[in-house]
Amino acid sequence: MIFPGFQILDAAGPIAAFEIAAEFAPGAYRLVVAAQAAGLTASSAGAAMPAEALSAQRGLDTLIVSGGAGTRTALNDCALIAALARAPQRARRMASVCSGAFLLAEAGLLEGRRATTHWRRAPEFTRRYPNVRLEPDCIHVRDGAIWSSAGVTAGIDLALALIADDLGDDIATEVAREMVVYAKRPGGQAQHSALLELSGGRFEKLNAWMRARLHEDLRVERLARQAAMSPRNFARAYAAETGTTPAKAVERLRAEAARASIERGGALKDIARATGFGDPERMRRAFIRLYGAPPAALRRTRRPRA
Repeated sequence: MIFPGFQILDAAGPIAAFEIAAEFAPGAYRLVVAAQAAGLTASSAGAAMPAEALSAQRGLDTLIVSGGAGTRTALNDCALIAALARAPQRARRMASVCSGAFLLAEAGLLEGRRATTHWRRAPEFTRRYPNVRLEPDCIHVRDGAIWSSAGVTAGIDLALALIADDLGDDIATEVAREMVVYAKRPGGQAQHSALLELSGGRFEKLNAWMRARLHEDLRVERLARQAAMSPRNFARAYAAETGTTPAKAVERLRAEAARASIERGGALKDIARATGFGDPERMRRAFIRLYGAPPAALRRTRRPRA
């Protein structure tokens, strides 16, 4: 499903993945591009896609909602939101790409569920939909019959996961090989977002202070004192501002610093101590959570210096 101002790759990426999957498994998928109103629908880039009317679709299996800058306007389209709210009655599963999660949430489909969206819009999403359990580091999230994915190219990751769920890992892997992408991308959004950038806002100076003291004790009580707030108020305000907890922010900052050191070379034990993890095992667990791979794997894939 698209709308005026949709991100074209949010739609085109999954479309390509399902098209190729249907070549490996003939008859597995029939693709339809739908919008609230039939006709040409312009993307945020200006390129347009022809779309059928969403209301005319019968026998839906999977409805994937694109994201893009146009979601901000689409959120105020009462007819569109109402149609999405009714869609689970007709579709076996629902999914969103990037900021399409805002439309699912506005329709009430993510209430109390786990979800993800583009890391840059995660703080806004958390403020707007506090009852959704947002996981901003994830490339894609499944909660029952509702799937969501991170920004832009993550729509391809989402499509591959849906294909694997339908047709098995072997076909999903073949589709990924044909598209020259990862069948299962290593790591999460944190590796691309530079810790959600943590720039700007009321805690910008605190974040810089944290970065300069990664080897020190950075428990929430100390961070709260530095911010001149009580620990409870600080933790709540920090999460609302950044979309993550202080503890997770510290872990990600340390992991980013450690990753950079690993790519430059050096003993893992020394790097763990210098970045505040204390020991390699704690660092290894953090890397697996954030990047989906241990530090040693990153070292093995490190490119040699020219």
